[in-house]
Amino acid sequence: MRTLSMTFILAALLWGCSHQTPDPTGGTPQEPADAGVTPQEPADAGVTPEEPLPSGPPVDTDPPNVPEFQPAFPGQTRVPAIKTKTAFQVTQIASGFRNPWAIAFLPDQRMLVTEKPTGALYIVTPQGAKSPAVSGLPPVDGRNQGGLLDVEVGPDYAQSGLIYWTYYEPRQGGNGLAVARAKLVDGAQPRVEGVQVIFRMMPTLESTLHAGGRLVFTPDNKLFVTLGERSILEGRVQARDVKSHFGKVVRINPDGTVPQDNPYVNTPGAKPEIWSVGHRNILSAALDSQKRLWIVEMGPRGGDELNRPEAGKDYGWPTIGYGEEYSGAPIHQSPQGPGMEQPVYYWDPVIAPSGMAIYTGDLFPEWRNNVFIGGLASQALVRLMMRNDRVVGEERLLTDLKVRVREVVQGPEGALYLLTDATDGKLLKLTPR
Repeated sequence: MRTLSMTFILAALLWGCSHQTPDPTGGTPQEPADAGVTPQEPADAGVTPEEPLPSGPPVDTDPPNVPEFQPAFPGQTRVPAIKTKTAFQVTQIASGFRNPWAIAFLPDQRMLVTEKPTGALYIVTPQGAKSPAVSGLPPVDGRNQGGLLDVEVGPDYAQSGLIYWTYYEPRQGGNGLAVARAKLVDGAQPRVEGVQVIFRMMPTLESTLHAGGRLVFTPDNKLFVTLGERSILEGRVQARDVKSHFGKVVRINPDGTVPQDNPYVNTPGAKPEIWSVGHRNILSAALDSQKRLWIVEMGPRGGDELNRPEAGKDYGWPTIGYGEEYSGAPIHQSPQGPGMEQPVYYWDPVIAPSGMAIYTGDLFPEWRNNVFIGGLASQALVRLMMRNDRVVGEERLLTDLKVRVREVVQGPEGALYLLTDATDGKLLKLTPR
């Protein structure tokens, strides 16, 4: 293993502010009325009330792309910059992954690592030894943003050996995100057995963009799946339509059946798996210490959002938002609208988010309950300090490495593990120095 020691520095003042792949098409948004939305109810998290709130200039000093859209409440964007006090080191565990996407820990602290365009899944030891590719996975559509995406170890893995993953499934007439599970058979030539597709995004559409793909298990044995709206106009206009999976968070049982307390289970014509609607492309998702789901959505230019999706609520895309098309054309008449939720936080310019962890470990006490987000175009690990479900401080870590951070997870010992998005992608570990 190769260790890169560093003294933590304040995030770079200049950083990448656009996504790698612009949205190719635009839609005609529905006309909203100007109206505010009551902020979500707060719950104590993050810094203690005794600590003073951060103050000072924001971490981002670039001008916004859409300055005419003003935040709905103080602290919804550009909060004060903060700086970690604990010195740390970054250790390279393994390299040679082709655009890796996700990490999941097995009970013995080995890791499952997915490789997006190739559809390959590897088992990696804490020392960096990489297995042959796990055999038996179904083929993927690996073009552009497609391929093998997230992977999670089933909550009953000790008994069942089941792992779960998301991927772009090739289909007649196009593709769509699918969730599969199978038993992992360990050994010198690892494989999966009994592959079962438990969820398929519908309808099928020909698009290599915006399918989402994060998986999050909950303590009550449910599975959240985050979905995108496929980017092209035909999909975008379905983001708020409960008859479509596009632009949704869905909630299923581990066998793919529908929980009977889902919000749309009794709505005629609705997809019963739907939990929340009106999302663009959700590539970041995690549970907080109260076991509530948080997500970060990759928005248009100037419109990345942090949200806490709640049952049956509408988060507005594409009717409202804070961004614009990459051409500079407007998308929204207003960033607010009746019956639609406001983001907890948004970035303009964007960070291009992917991967997310909410820190609960002991190695970095000052980070407890902070949100960490992988930044692609921003080439950073983005840290958010929270108080009462609001962002009160922001930091950009690892900007000196100049890498696209695709994934961030907390390891069993409290370290943060990262994947870099590159043709020679790396698995990194962040620990106190």
